[in-house]
Amino acid sequence: MDKKQEKLILNTTNKNDIVKILGPPSTKSSFDNDVWIYIERKTTTNHLFKLAKEKIIVNNVLVLEIDNFGLLVNKEFYNKDKMNDLIFSEDETKSMVSKKSFVYDFLSSMRQKLNDPLGKRKK
Repeated sequence: MDKKQEKLILNTTNKNDIVKILGPPSTKSSFDNDVWIYIERKTTTNHLFKLAKEKIIVNNVLVLEIDNFGLLVNKEFYNKDKMNDLIFSEDETKSMVSKKSFVYDFLSSMRQKLNDPLGKRKK
């Protein structure tokens, strides 16, 4: 995929050319523009020394952004070495489940009444 992606020229290559060169994408998504993702991964196993652990030989990801006219407007190529340089956010999203709403309280009380209609079960 490394050599093939070099044939893709921004603002010149169209969807049909991309499919001819790379084949169908691994994943497609649609936002403002179409985003096509190509994934190439090759692994090998060494049965004797590593107890059948897989070793990644090739791990390439190509992200292509295609505009509404079908032309390639952006391409990002990530190989195994470049992926190690990516920085991920440490931020966490707070869950809204901890805040009990009226509906949650109501359904909980209904469940409790169904499980113990006389209210005599030990807690």
